Amino acid sequence: MSTPTVAGRVRMPSAGPRRPRSRGRSAGERAYTVVAAVVLGGAVVAILYPLWFILVASFSDPDAVNAGEVWLMPQGFTTDGYGRLLTDVTVWRGIGNSALYTSLATLLSCALVLTSGYVLARRDLPWRRLLTVLFMTTMFFDGGMIPRYLVVKDLGLLDSVWAMVLPNALAVWNVMIARTYFRSALPDELREASQLDGASEFRHFFSIVLPLSKPLIGVMVLIHLVWNWNAFFDALIFLGDDTKYPLQLVLRNILVRSEVAAQGNLTSDLASYAEAQRVGELVKYAMVVVSTLPLLIVSPFAQRYLNRGGVSGALKA
Repeated sequence: MSTPTVAGRVRMPSAGPRRPRSRGRSAGERAYTVVAAVVLGGAVVAILYPLWFILVASFSDPDAVNAGEVWLMPQGFTTDGYGRLLTDVTVWRGIGNSALYTSLATLLSCALVLTSGYVLARRDLPWRRLLTVLFMTTMFFDGGMIPRYLVVKDLGLLDSVWAMVLPNALAVWNVMIARTYFRSALPDELREASQLDGASEFRHFFSIVLPLSKPLIGVMVLIHLVWNWNAFFDALIFLGDDTKYPLQLVLRNILVRSEVAAQGNLTSDLASYAEAQRVGELVKYAMVVVSTLPLLIVSPFAQRYLNRGGVSGALKA
């Protein structure tokens, strides 16, 4: 077959219509990008700088911190605050207690949230809407601190591990997130297929539902880890034995003791008062670092689950 020619030249076949050249970004788009970058950069600095300042101040001379000389790097490097804090046996006991309370409470809470959310997500559950309303009612109405204390006391849970675990074992808001996740991410056909294969409800839940819900499990574990590690008020109410205090309450008592010591030294001589204030400042910044360091270590590993599971459970209908 001959190729058509024009004026004796071979005419190559057309490769199709030409694509329109992409135009560069307009001035408005470029301005928006610059403004967005500046705003987001400022937000990042506003969030991260206080954390960095606390870390730097914990290694700095308190006199330099009070004089405003500490900005980005430690001034008058010292580890006296950490030395005083970590040589206190009550701190290590508090870390052990917090680890015990946090692990037990997180395990129990995640188990209750996942099972409750799955049951409420089942469309064949009798009185499903009524049960959901009853669950959600507890989010808006609470008996208060005194009835709660009386219930814990009547159950014989005061001064026990379970006083830190059971009262906050079930967070209804997390149940609603789990319910929404199960309804949106797990189709009903999965249950029908497992029924055809003869799987029981428990086999379906543990073999199919849980393996497909790793993002949700990661979110729930992270939420309850943070919540239970920072638990303070329940320990203040329900625990009277100082050997069972969690880390947050131990650090609070250390800070109170340092302030009381400083006030007592004020009546004796100014040199002792200044030294007590100096030690109190060192210990204060070191306490913040010690109490938040475990969470800062764990959070990056759970970030991908937080992005996937949290958004799926909170936004999908």
